[in-house]
Amino acid sequence: MFMVLMGTVIIAGIVGYICERTGFTNNGILQSIIICVGGAFLAYFVRIMFGIGFQSPGINAIASSLGALIIVPTHWRSTVRDRRRR
Repeated sequence: MFMVLMGTVIIAGIVGYICERTGFTNNGILQSIIICVGGAFLAYFVRIMFGIGFQSPGINAIASSLGALIIVPTHWRSTVRDRRRR
């Protein structure tokens, strides 16, 4: 179980780095890696506690990392934009 957690973190870091280098996101390399690792941790613990997710831990890590990269910066930008309007 510990090796699966470490593999999840490594895969999430790689996904964050690749997404930043290819231009999929414009957050910065470190920020993208942190967002991906956070999303992968969340998916890992949801998989352990509730059994929700894909069969393969690697697919869970990739899907959750990409999902976090899409959701987190989009939410943050809309929050900042709303504050500037006031």
